[in-house]
Amino acid sequence: MSTLHIGLMLFPKLTQLDLTGPLQVFSRVPGATVHLFAKTMAPVPSDTALTLPPTIDFTNCPQLDVLCVPGGAGTDDLIEDEESLAFLQSQAERARFVTSVCTGSLVLGAAGLLRGYRATTHWTAVDDLAKFGAAPERARVCIDRNRITGGGVTAGIDFALTLASLLTDRATAEAIQLMLEYNPAPPFNAGSPDTAPEQVVAQLKQRLAGARQRRVEAIDRAAARLSEKTDERVMT
Repeated sequence: MSTLHIGLMLFPKLTQLDLTGPLQVFSRVPGATVHLFAKTMAPVPSDTALTLPPTIDFTNCPQLDVLCVPGGAGTDDLIEDEESLAFLQSQAERARFVTSVCTGSLVLGAAGLLRGYRATTHWTAVDDLAKFGAAPERARVCIDRNRITGGGVTAGIDFALTLASLLTDRATAEAIQLMLEYNPAPPFNAGSPDTAPEQVVAQLKQRLAGARQRRVEAIDRAAARLSEKTDERVMT
């Protein structure tokens, strides 16, 4: 059986659970080799005290069967990083699945990889996907052909188990779920703006207002550049 190459992207200020949740699942997929790829081999700071060492850089990364971009505050910079976007575009051409967790889908969008696809992301950013030509969808996991996107942070585990079932079979994915004892029973019903108390939603939105404005501005710039490139290709 040939090796299945699964790659998760590292970049500064990524949300480590976006990465480590799927990483734990993918590492148990039979026949899979999991790569943590980044521009260079320098350790990458996450949005917590955890620093993550890449296993491979862009130059030496093999063709990936599964391309996955996690999210986090660092995506605001990543969506304007031409070198990273070009690498994702190149890998996506032959990848079996092009995927993301949380705001990683904004990066796929900025790379032009979600135009005409349904996609999801963190609830605070889901409507922004339309600026990249995607059809926004509020979901834990959204599948549209070979594009599979996960919702915010903890949805990464749901996403990874779903993908594991497609790469192998349901029984294998269920065995991984059981081994991880993934049997969530949260203490509060506040994991969605649809169920959280209104005052909690309002407080969080207020706290995130500054970061939200910076993200919108970065998305608008990235979307404008993508549109210009698309127009140039059409003209040529």
